Amino acid sequence: MQTTRRNLFKLGALAAASTALPSLAMAAGEATVERAAKPLRILILGGTGFTGPFQVRYALARGHKVTLFNRGRSPSPEWDDEVEQLHGDRNTGDLKALEGREWDVCIDNPTSLPFWVRDAGRVLKGRVGHYLFVSTISVYADGSRPGITEDAPLAPYGGRDAMAETRETLIADMGNLYGPLKALSEAEARKQFGANTTIVRPGYIVGPRDQTDRFTYWPHRIAQGGDILVPGDGTDPVQIIDGRDLGEWMIRLAENGTTGTFNACGPDYTLTTDAMVHGCHAVTGGPASFTHVPADFLESQEVGFPIWVSRRHPQFGGYGAVSNARAIEAGLTFRPLATTVADLLEWFRSLPPERQARLEAGPSREQEARILQAWKARAGG
Repeated sequence: MQTTRRNLFKLGALAAASTALPSLAMAAGEATVERAAKPLRILILGGTGFTGPFQVRYALARGHKVTLFNRGRSPSPEWDDEVEQLHGDRNTGDLKALEGREWDVCIDNPTSLPFWVRDAGRVLKGRVGHYLFVSTISVYADGSRPGITEDAPLAPYGGRDAMAETRETLIADMGNLYGPLKALSEAEARKQFGANTTIVRPGYIVGPRDQTDRFTYWPHRIAQGGDILVPGDGTDPVQIIDGRDLGEWMIRLAENGTTGTFNACGPDYTLTTDAMVHGCHAVTGGPASFTHVPADFLESQEVGFPIWVSRRHPQFGGYGAVSNARAIEAGLTFRPLATTVADLLEWFRSLPPERQARLEAGPSREQEARILQAWKARAGG
């Protein structure tokens, strides 16, 4: 059971959140990108989704040559003639466009299936010097305790043949297959590319271009004002990473030839739920109040709140406090929360009105109001 707290946040909580955030003036600027000491030939598998475009922009700014390989269903005219585009379909094993080519680095963004890695290895083995695979913290067998390190046991696969799993079977049983298949994809990457493999395990990736709306829910809802439901008692840890920080760091890993396994979670301090919502409010402004609702009561309402996980959850309580020490030592840096929130809102508000009205995550305003009313009635508030 978590401590119940029905009153609005104390001024001390707001002050604590503010100290964790640089000023908005500092957050507004972007640092000048310097050219890399040695230009690389970089192959990006995918590259047009969420983080891929950030990798491409940063790589180009650093002076690298970039090739994208994907199905060609999400064109990126912003690249003009700066990026080579190769098309194929990893679902069907069509990698002909990659045959006979060589690159210094391959970044594999979209893979969740081991046979995708196997097939890529058959074509690229010996033809790329460094393979970087984007995995997930969902590979861990036990997410209940904080401080999960890269050496923790991985989720076992319970199916018959991992190489026979397809996009369709994964989607049909995402809850049981996603983590184990990612773990087996990591193992296949090491099998195919050996010591030249880098495994990057992000948690929640947020910021501009995020179509999941998992973090977007919070600044969007807080900007609307009114009485806002905050799950838990405000002290649960939250971990997020801006997609730009993740994408740019991966290019730097490639430049440095850094191998190994890394939890790509942020920030580099303990971000609580209180600090997150007040950090969003510091950007959005406007009248807003916040009401905490205990985790056990929310469970009875059967409505989920994105990003937040109770630290007392028996299965996932550690996912808000995964160890990122190894990644930080390898050069992972983080934008201020204020920058992520401001840029995310600017991007989200540029979307069509009908898209803004239909968030992919979080409760509706009606659901939130119903839960708040039920909680206040129970608590006598």
